[in-house]
Parts: sequence; structure tokens; C-alpha cells
Amino acid sequence: MKRVFYISDDLDDLELVEYELELSGISPPQIHVLTDNDTEVASHLHPVKAVMRNDIIHSIEIGAVVGVCAAACVLLAAFFSGVTETVGWVPFVILAIVMLGFITWEGGLFGIQELHYQFRRFKQVLKQGKHVLMVDVEPNQEITLANVTLAHDKLKPAGIGKSPPHWLITTQNNWEKMKRTLP
Repeated sequence: MKRVFYISDDLDDLELVEYELELSGISPPQIHVLTDNDTEVASHLHPVKAVMRNDIIHSIEIGAVVGVCAAACVLLAAFFSGVTETVGWVPFVILAIVMLGFITWEGGLFGIQELHYQFRRFKQVLKQGKHVLMVDVEPNQEITLANVTLAHDKLKPAGIGKSPPHWLITTQNNWEKMKRTLP
């Protein structure tokens, strides 16, 4: 899968594009609109969820890598200093675990404050009041996406990015189906 970005300043046109994409077989969890005007978008379109908008997951991953390095440094320092022969390994193992957890948590806190790393390039566009349409497509859906978007002159292509995993979109589709069928 890949994520295709488009920029537009017309919410009515975006609503029509989204409707046509859904009629063409692209499911709602594959279509999102990134904007600074979330209240207006939420009533008509599928806005980007807060978890996706912020860089939480990416920052947690970076924090975990740094935390593993810090924990390894603590354990290596304890080993090479020879202090483990008198005190033992337990305090250093606990310190390494605490450092790993704390640095990972701090990474997540940093990520809450940041725009997702894929969306940072659209900061200026969003400040201008424009909207970013994101469509996650399978290779067999690319022609459908091109046919729908070419019919809308107000959509400007804005590049390609990394899409969420296929299993996540499938899970979201199944969740939506289940919500519709349950009373």
C-alpha cells in the first residue's frame, strides 16, 4: 500500500471526491482529510484522528531505541567497573529497566507535541487554510484513484508517503462493518 496526498482549499469538492472514491470501492478507513479546521471537516468528511495526527508512535519507537542504548550503557558500565561483584546485578538491571521505560515514555510525550513526521511538510499549507486529502491505496486501486482525482481540477497532487500496514486498514474495515450490523 501507499499513501497519496492531494491539496485542496474546497471542502465541498473534497466531500464529493470522498463520495466518489467510496462508490469506486475505496473504503472510508483509507480516506482521511488533514486540516486545521477539524470541526468543519468532522461533520462532512473523515478527519485524521488525533493519534495519527501527532507523532506519538514514531517518537515512542525512537525513545525505545535510545532507551535500549541507555540501558545497555548502564549494564556495560556496571560490568566493566566491577561493582557487580560486591553489590550484585539486581540494582543495575532495575536501573536499566527504569531508564528504558522512562526514556521511551519521554519519547511519547515529545511526540504528542509534534505533528506526524509525514505531515510536517504540509505545515505551511495547513496554515494557509488549505486541506490535505490522504488516500491509502493498494496497487490495484491506483487507477481508480487516478480516474476520480483527475476529474477534480481543485485537487493538486502533493506526493506519496508511507501507508499504515494493510492489516490495520483491514481491521478498521471489519470494525466498521461490525458497528453497522450490531444493534
